[in-house]
Amino acid sequence: LPEPWHELVEIGVLASERAPFDPMEHALHELGRRTLSGTEHLHSTWELVHEYSLSPDLLAMSHVWRGQGEARHTVATKGAPEAVIDLCHLPAQEAEEIARAAGEMADHGLRVLGVARAELKLGQWPERQHDIDFTFVGLVGLQDPLRKEVPQAVAVCRDAGIRVVMISGDYARTAQAIARELGLPEAVLTGAELDALSDSDLCLRVREIQVFARITPQQKLRLVEAFKVDGEVVAMTGDGVNDAPALKAAHIGVAMGARGTDVAREAAGLVLLNDNFSSLVATVRLGRRIYDNLRKAMSYTLAVHIPIVGMALLPVLLGGPLMLMPAHVLFLEMIIDPVCSIFFEAEPEEQDVMLRPPRNPAEQLFGGLVMLNSILQGLSAFAVAAAIYLWATTAGLGENQLRALVFAALVAGNVALVKANRAQGRLWQIKAEHNPAFRWVVLGVSTGLLLVFSVPLLREVFHFDGNVLHLMGTALLAAGAVLLLNMLIRWYFGKKPLAVTG
Repeated sequence: LPEPWHELVEIGVLASERAPFDPMEHALHELGRRTLSGTEHLHSTWELVHEYSLSPDLLAMSHVWRGQGEARHTVATKGAPEAVIDLCHLPAQEAEEIARAAGEMADHGLRVLGVARAELKLGQWPERQHDIDFTFVGLVGLQDPLRKEVPQAVAVCRDAGIRVVMISGDYARTAQAIARELGLPEAVLTGAELDALSDSDLCLRVREIQVFARITPQQKLRLVEAFKVDGEVVAMTGDGVNDAPALKAAHIGVAMGARGTDVAREAAGLVLLNDNFSSLVATVRLGRRIYDNLRKAMSYTLAVHIPIVGMALLPVLLGGPLMLMPAHVLFLEMIIDPVCSIFFEAEPEEQDVMLRPPRNPAEQLFGGLVMLNSILQGLSAFAVAAAIYLWATTAGLGENQLRALVFAALVAGNVALVKANRAQGRLWQIKAEHNPAFRWVVLGVSTGLLLVFSVPLLREVFHFDGNVLHLMGTALLAAGAVLLLNMLIRWYFGKKPLAVTG
C-alpha cells in the first residue's frame, strides 16, 4: 500500500472496535493487518479512553486513544461522509468535491465511509464531537457483493406476489446501485425524508417505494408499523441489537444466525442459520407445498368417506342386505390412513407454487370452494358405486357377488380420488414419477384386491363371490368412471387452482 494511504487505514482501524463485530470494521482491521504490519501505524498498545457513539442525529463515531508516553490524545472518527464532512467544518468547495467523490463511489455500489482525525490535550475532551477540531483524512469504499443467487431469489419473490423491500443504513446512491443489481425499482426514500412525513403520508409512500436509505433503527420500526397499517404481512430481517424492536414488531421476525446478536435472535421468530436470503425463498416454497398438501389430504379424507357412508346406507334404505361389514371398512381404512399420513406428505410442489399470489391470512384452510370440490369428488365416487349396485341388483346377482362388485367399485374409486387430489392440473398430466409412492399405492391396492377376490379363505371372510377377472375389470371400470367425473368437475370449476397458497 503506498505511503499516502497509510494514515487513512490507520485512522480507520482506530475508529473501529478493537474486537469488531461489524463486517465493515472486520474488513478495516484485516486491511490494516495486511498492509500496515511492521509499520508504526498499528497501535496495539494504545488505550481507548473515551468514545463518542453513533447517534441518529450524527451518523459518525469517534474513539479517543492514549498512546504510551504521548502528551496528547488521538481522536479517530469514521461515519457517513456527509456527517464527517460536517464535523470537519470544511470550506464549501472542498466539501462539495469530497461529497462528489463519495457519490461516484456509491454509484459503483460501494459502502462509503468518511475518515477524520484530531488531537486533544490529555484528560480533556469536549462533550460533543462538533466541538473537536477534526482534519479530514479521506474516504473508504467497501464492497459487500451480492451472492449470485440473490437477484434470482428476488425475481422468484416478485413472481410469487411477495414484495421485497430493502432498508439500508447506506448512502442513498449506494442503495440505488444495489437495487439495480437486485432488479428493484431505484426510487429511494431517505431517513431524513421519512422523518418529514406524517404516519398517514408514510403509509401512502411505502406503497410506492421499495428502497430506503440512511435509515436508523427507530425508523425501521416506523416502517414496519406503516407496512402493517397498510395491510401487509411483514417479514423483517435483522442482525443487530438495534434491530430488535423492528424484529419484534414484524409479523415474522427473521434474525441472522451467523452474524446476528443474541438480542436479535431472542426478538425474532425465526433464525436464518446460513444468513442467506435464498433460504427464505426456499422456506416460502416449502410452506406453500405443505399448505397445499394439507388441503389435498383433508379434501381426500372428506371425499373418500362419502361413498363409504353412502354405500353403507343405500342398501338399507332400499331394503337390501348390508354391503359393507367391519372387514370391508378395515380394508378401506388401511388404504386411507397411509395415503393421508405418508402419500400426500410426499407430494411434490405444484408447478405454479411460486407463481400464485399470497393467500389471505383470514382464509380458511379447508372451506368454501375447496370443501365443495371435495364433496363433489366424494359424490362422484358414490355415484359410480351406486350405479354398479343398482345395475347388479336389477340383473339379479347374488348377495356375495353384489357385495364383491360394490367393494371393487369403492376400492377403485378410493384410488381414483387419490389421483384426483394430487394436483390442480389436468388429471392425465399428473405423472406417477412425480411421486413414486403412487405406484406403490396402486400396486398394493391391486394386490390386496386380487387376494381377497381369489383366495378362498379371504373370499369367505369378506363374503365375496364371482369371477375374479370380472371383479378386477369392474374395479378398472369404476376407477375410470370416477376419474372421468372428476375431470368434468374440474372443467366446471374452470380448471382453476382451488388451493391458493401463501
